[in-house]
Amino acid sequence: MAWSATGRVLRDRTAGLFLAAVVVSGFGSSAMSLAAGIWVKSLTGSDSLAALALFAVWLPVLFGPALGAVADRLPRKPLLVWSNVVMALLLTTLTAVDSAGRIWILFAVLLVYGTSSAVMDAAESAVVAQAVDSRLLGDFNGLRMMANEGMKLVAPLTGAALYARFGGAAVALLDAVSFALAAGLYGLLRVRKPGPAAGDGKWTAGVRQVWGSPVLRPLVLAGSVTMLCAGLNGATLYAVVDGTLGHSPAYAGVLSAAQGVGSVTIGLLAGPLLRRLPERVFTAAGIAVFAVAVGLRALPYDAVALVACGLIGVGLPCVLIAAMTAVQRETPDAVLGRAAATAGTLMFAPNAVALALGAGLVALVDVRVLLPLVGAAALLPAALLLMGRRGKAPAGPRASAAEA
Repeated sequence: MAWSATGRVLRDRTAGLFLAAVVVSGFGSSAMSLAAGIWVKSLTGSDSLAALALFAVWLPVLFGPALGAVADRLPRKPLLVWSNVVMALLLTTLTAVDSAGRIWILFAVLLVYGTSSAVMDAAESAVVAQAVDSRLLGDFNGLRMMANEGMKLVAPLTGAALYARFGGAAVALLDAVSFALAAGLYGLLRVRKPGPAAGDGKWTAGVRQVWGSPVLRPLVLAGSVTMLCAGLNGATLYAVVDGTLGHSPAYAGVLSAAQGVGSVTIGLLAGPLLRRLPERVFTAAGIAVFAVAVGLRALPYDAVALVACGLIGVGLPCVLIAAMTAVQRETPDAVLGRAAATAGTLMFAPNAVALALGAGLVALVDVRVLLPLVGAAALLPAALLLMGRRGKAPAGPRASAAEA
């Protein structure tokens, strides 16, 4: 049954091209996201600045509802193609970063990187919701998560090795090539043109869609708290690698690969599980697994760290897959870009804030104390989801929520 649903998704031309683009661009992005932190750490020697490199990518998520309006008002296929082309060109400027004095160039590019990602994610959500059967959205989003996060099996190790041998500029050029290839794949899409966007309302329509839905609101809020904890957990990466495990910064690639194994596993299972379990139960179970794994990262053992990262890879995507599948299922096309971007902001903005906060906390609080506290806090949204009243998902989009 699970493989049958997966096959149906993969046989769809649009879904297949999307997944191919995710694999290609995800490889470069995964390599670059790790290399950026290592790059900053190597040039400055600062754990906090290395964590802020991730924060720079997440910062544009704060403006998600406004960026989502771009995906609702512009033709989505050209938007996807040209966003990738621009990023491919912009990444080549990082060949100039060869000293601590030029780190600002890297941070500037990472800010644009995050902005482009927010716009493209909104446009992708809208196109996918049109092209994929609503009953298979969970399978598609699981496969998308598997393809994206699964790159952590190979990309971070490749990026770390490339960085160690040739430096950060080589990783940036690899990412540029991946964006160029993704632009070509998006160019092959056959996308039905949406109707005129002029009457679709303001950017706040996405906020009203998410906040006014008894199905979407609890899932997105649970995602917000979980991603806040994920940001604090992520900010401890180099402190754990250096201080707790006693390895060089490049060992972060090994931990990322372990997380990728977990993400591949849940990506394959998400669709079937969402058909068998209530969304809240599926989400709460994933959050609980994530919470326990975060606490385990405080232990100074390589084997435990690897298992914990694998469990984080299993648990963390659950809330994201469930929430975004519900957004695609519940939201009319005219406002879907804004709703998807709003959900992304509500879930990922806490991650950006936590990365900045965590960058300071790792200098003040021992990670052996901080990580168990973060894990305990992550259990709260799981408990609230299980205690809350279970809402029934309607069969189709609720058009009333799209009114401006």
